[in-house]
Amino acid sequence: MTDGPVVPERPERPDDTGRRDRVPGAAADGVLPDRPDQPVRAVPGGVARDGVTPAGRDPGVPTAAETSPPELLPGGPAPTVAAAAASGVRGGASAERTVLRLARPYLGRLLGAGLLAAATEFAGLALMATATWLLMSAAGRPPLDRLTVAIVAVRALAVSRGVLRYTERLAGHDAVLRMITDVRARVFATLTVRRETATQRSGDALSRLVSDVEAVQDLLLRVLVPGAAAALVSLLAVGSAALISPPAAGVLAVGLLVAGVALPALAAGLTRRAADEVAPLRGALAVDAVDLTHGAADLAAFGATGTALAAAETRTGRLARLERRLAATGFAVDAAGVLVGGLTAAAVVVVALRAGVGGVLVGVLAVGTLAAVEVALALVGAARQRTQLRAGLARVADLLTEAGEPAPTAPAGPAAGGHDVRFESVTVRYREGAAPALSGVDLDLPAGRRVAVVGPSGAGKSTLAAVLTGAVRPDAGQVTVDGVAVAAHPAEELPRMVGGLLAEAYVFHATVRENLLLGRPRADEAELTAATRAAGLLDWVRAQPEGWDTVVGEQGGQLSGGQRQRLALARALLAAPPVLVLDEPTEGLDPAAADAVLASALAATPAGHSVLLISHRLSGLAGLDEVVVLDAGRVVQRGRHEELVARPGWYREQWLLQEAAERGYLALAP
Repeated sequence: MTDGPVVPERPERPDDTGRRDRVPGAAADGVLPDRPDQPVRAVPGGVARDGVTPAGRDPGVPTAAETSPPELLPGGPAPTVAAAAASGVRGGASAERTVLRLARPYLGRLLGAGLLAAATEFAGLALMATATWLLMSAAGRPPLDRLTVAIVAVRALAVSRGVLRYTERLAGHDAVLRMITDVRARVFATLTVRRETATQRSGDALSRLVSDVEAVQDLLLRVLVPGAAAALVSLLAVGSAALISPPAAGVLAVGLLVAGVALPALAAGLTRRAADEVAPLRGALAVDAVDLTHGAADLAAFGATGTALAAAETRTGRLARLERRLAATGFAVDAAGVLVGGLTAAAVVVVALRAGVGGVLVGVLAVGTLAAVEVALALVGAARQRTQLRAGLARVADLLTEAGEPAPTAPAGPAAGGHDVRFESVTVRYREGAAPALSGVDLDLPAGRRVAVVGPSGAGKSTLAAVLTGAVRPDAGQVTVDGVAVAAHPAEELPRMVGGLLAEAYVFHATVRENLLLGRPRADEAELTAATRAAGLLDWVRAQPEGWDTVVGEQGGQLSGGQRQRLALARALLAAPPVLVLDEPTEGLDPAAADAVLASALAATPAGHSVLLISHRLSGLAGLDEVVVLDAGRVVQRGRHEELVARPGWYREQWLLQEAAERGYLALAP
């Protein structure tokens, strides 16, 4: 005895991830037999008479080339200078202000870190000046009591400099890490609820979450804190030099202005163009890393590994050239800074001697000038770092401006009531000038109604589901839930009303229980059992030594393709949203198993909940309230299964083809 329907499935291998079965009875090359007059190529659940692939016939769901910018695709061009520069210009000071607003709760800690940094630099400057005075005075062999204070001061300054530096780093990193935690949480929250993330690549999102967020840390620790400390110490150095010789202090001020203002501006100007390209290139390389890692098997199977590696190496080479250019520019500016320091010290010595300053104090002024200019040169590094951070900060600020919405939480139990959904002349176009993926689609899905959407590959079925779930916004028309447009529903509320099993559902590297509880965290074992029974997975779970605690591997790598699909279906059934979307719920299963699982899943859907079923298979649709046939984004047929089978058209033709193919499959089955 088994709990649930008997669902025999074809033998599956763990490596058939995401693979759709050929139409049973089709030849190995995908061409259906007994039709020599028309080259018909098999597609899941339907055929294309012209032999053109579904993607060639109609855009349907956007391809990677349509949804991702060319620079993020394997083999695509690297980000252009204009695009990167535009991104940097859009960021600029406004991006910094957006980021720094989050620093307000930690302003006291950051101010303390800045004062400690200034005290550290001033202690170093005072140490150099005092040590110089001590050495030059000791050369004249004065009484020891004249040197005692200087000796103690040198020791105190040396010790205090180390203590202050440690305290400054501790205080600064404490404040910044607290802020970074907040920033990263906000960025992650925005990425999870942002409805346009369907068009983004996971590698680029990872780059935003990691590398670009680190730009916020660098802005504070490597730009603002050292920059403010250098400016304050420079003022103190000029004031201290004025006590010895006002003319020498004036020369020192000029040198510090060159080192702390002119050179930073020069460094920023020289590095801005190249630096604005670095962050987008790093994001593109993150995409390449994800594609090359997760797509290694497919790339090898199609002999495209070399091409993909060459594209990644091209981007890597460009990034290396940009970074070498930045390094060369930095070396030139640093060399100019050393030259400015030497010239300023020489000028201070000449002016001090002409002003009649004593020899010991002249030495103090010379060494103090070198130390002060070195502190001011920190502004060069800060300006260079700020320029390199512009693009990353702009990408973070773009997400922070949308942050603040709480992350969606799964409901404690299934919703009791349903919702009325209506598509009103919905049109979706993924590219300007391209054929629409959906064109003027009208569809009513009141509470409790069950509608199937079928059609050839590329007809726009998955786009229809994406519009309903809010992942894609229509160019014309609207989709309403209870009379309110989908886009107007709060992002945290929409998943509680509309959800289910979408295309390419992800299975996490976790246990069966944890993957299921994603749909409803508070579900008990009885509810888990009911959901897995309805999905035809319960027998497999009970057969595992670890049961619910069986780890399924990364992307469900320890499961077959059919088992992964059943696990994702069970998760959707457990969540039980009032509007349940099922996009190819029986993908990867043989015909008999597919029919049994579909019937069980529909029976498990609570009364009053509506179902939007997207399928290539036409078997099992007899009990639904309506079947809608899409082709090239338009509704070409609609009605009940019995009506469409009796009426000439695409549906009748595909029904006969699938029936014949499945009879042949069953005849050959052992």
